[in-house]
Amino acid sequence: MAPHPLAILSEEETNIARDVVVASHPDTVIDFREIYLLEPPKAQLREFLALEHAGRLSPTTPRPPRMALCQYDVIGTDRIPSYQESTVDVGSRKRVKHQVIGKQHHAALTVNEFDVLVERCFASPLFKDALAEFDLPEGFEVVIEPWPYGGLDHTDENRRFFQGLCFARDTTKKNADANFYSYPLPLIPVMDAHTQEIIRVDRPATGGKGEGLRDQTFKRDIIGHCKSSDYVPELLPEGTRKDLKPLNLVQPEGPSFRITNESLVEWQKWRFRVAFNPREGATIHDVWYDGRSVMYRLAISEMTVPYADPRPPFHRKQAFDFGDGGGGNMANNLSIGCDCLGVIKYFDAVLTEPDGSAKKLPNAICLHEQDGGIGWKHSNWRTGRAVVTRNRELVVQFIITLANYEYIFAYKFDQAGGITVESRATGILNVVNIDAGKTSDYGNVVSGGVLAQNHQHIFCVRMDPAVDGADNSVVVEESHPVPMNEATNPNGNFYQVTNETIERAGWLDAAPDLNRTVKIVNPHRKNAISGKPVAYKFIPLATQKLLADPNSIQAKRAQFAQHHVWVTKYRDGELYAGGRYTLQSQQEVDGVADAVRRGDLVADTDVVVWSCFGITHNPRVEDWPVMPVETFQLMIRPSDFFTANPALDVPSDKNGSSVVVGGDCCRNAHI
Repeated sequence: MAPHPLAILSEEETNIARDVVVASHPDTVIDFREIYLLEPPKAQLREFLALEHAGRLSPTTPRPPRMALCQYDVIGTDRIPSYQESTVDVGSRKRVKHQVIGKQHHAALTVNEFDVLVERCFASPLFKDALAEFDLPEGFEVVIEPWPYGGLDHTDENRRFFQGLCFARDTTKKNADANFYSYPLPLIPVMDAHTQEIIRVDRPATGGKGEGLRDQTFKRDIIGHCKSSDYVPELLPEGTRKDLKPLNLVQPEGPSFRITNESLVEWQKWRFRVAFNPREGATIHDVWYDGRSVMYRLAISEMTVPYADPRPPFHRKQAFDFGDGGGGNMANNLSIGCDCLGVIKYFDAVLTEPDGSAKKLPNAICLHEQDGGIGWKHSNWRTGRAVVTRNRELVVQFIITLANYEYIFAYKFDQAGGITVESRATGILNVVNIDAGKTSDYGNVVSGGVLAQNHQHIFCVRMDPAVDGADNSVVVEESHPVPMNEATNPNGNFYQVTNETIERAGWLDAAPDLNRTVKIVNPHRKNAISGKPVAYKFIPLATQKLLADPNSIQAKRAQFAQHHVWVTKYRDGELYAGGRYTLQSQQEVDGVADAVRRGDLVADTDVVVWSCFGITHNPRVEDWPVMPVETFQLMIRPSDFFTANPALDVPSDKNGSSVVVGGDCCRNAHI
């Protein structure tokens, strides 16, 4: 059977696309970056999905062509790569579109480039001379952490650069996981990615408060004031806790979800498809609840991490973790550790080798059920009866590791028709060297000689809604105080709820003082009880927006991070809040800000809503040497979509594996 139009490219399809591209560039060297599914135009896919939901599909039903987007470098005679993109029709084995991107934009980084940077650094006389300025203790080796170059300076030539942050690792511990971040070195090698040469080694400042932006205290014993700080259990001085007893999740009858066609998930009246691509990681498609459509597509669109240390070259320290390297490319293999619990379904992904061949990434996504606490409860004090249900959630989760940081992303579906998009940040702080005994205005000293710089993590979730149908409107609901007056508010307790439909593409910010709520409504479907349009809603998270000056390169290349909500009209291929090409960008091009500038009408049409939120991370000592998770949740909930609590029929059975220590906690409860 032919694959579903939303199924990721198989290994076979990936290799077919690769062969077509290679044949299109005879007698040249091609270095592949990505090959992945180019999702069908929405108009085509809607027709197919309508037949699917109506049960009218057959083996002969026409399907949208399977298109592969291929991104690659063509190596010329002068060894300078030309970045190009081709769209390949996998079924017909033909290239249907080709574009030379040229120098205007830069392709996302690949893991292969990480290896090249490290190799070139250690072979570089320039880097060796810089290292010779320091005396490292016996048994320490240099570790290079590849990092995006950031936004180009105005004096930089528009070439592709790559940089490394340097640390030292104590090999005398005889453990490859010894924490090298404990020993930062004030050296940043910069490589011309085209020539693969180290062109300079930047020497950032190491001073503290009151010292200049470029002052560096020179001393040969550069890490003598640093302290060992490990996180792996076998290197902890006191070991791990001994008084913690096992807590196991048991599902003796198996899971309540069902998977068909490898990507269709059915659970508790929910029905949706799971997919994956190298940029966004896990994506959710065609979401329905109890036979009614809710969402066409849901994904993490982008995140940016700008740092607040103004000392050169730290002013360039800003990553776009999805656009610069690809969230999917950095996805973990979730078969190791305790990433997911219970009865788990894993989804594999397919990535691309430098020669274009397919590479399977096992267990890139995990699907499992979890207990989310009490779902609803009421106790009748007259009869003594308490009825309580648990809020079981179905979780689609993927985890990415980007150098020092880990990000955990989860789409959580509940039994009351709600969807929560959760992001968690953990891992290790990105740190730099600071002189002994000094403190800084640019961050916090978290260990001897280790300065953790202030920074932000700003995420953007893209919602392509389909609330009871394709055409929706966005309504902003606010609750306003009303002054006391004899006519309408004589006792001062009344407040007024307002609803305003957004007519043109634009942006808005969170307003907790007004309980500002964004409703995605279907103006053609009314709730039978309230008479209001059926809707899904969310309250924008009132987190701090981008703090960089609006005229800075940091701000210009991350305009999406300057507002909490953006509303745009749908266009095929318009998926990325920060634009399609973020590596070394100086402006956000083809991102949400450009979409808003079009001024499209967005009422009662195919609308897209983008929610931005994040962490202003001023590090604390407790974040070291590995930080506890910081969690943010975007809660998307039905609003007059149903005629009663949709979780009313959830069973209120006792948990059979629960036991009581010292008494019967439920002796007065009747379930």
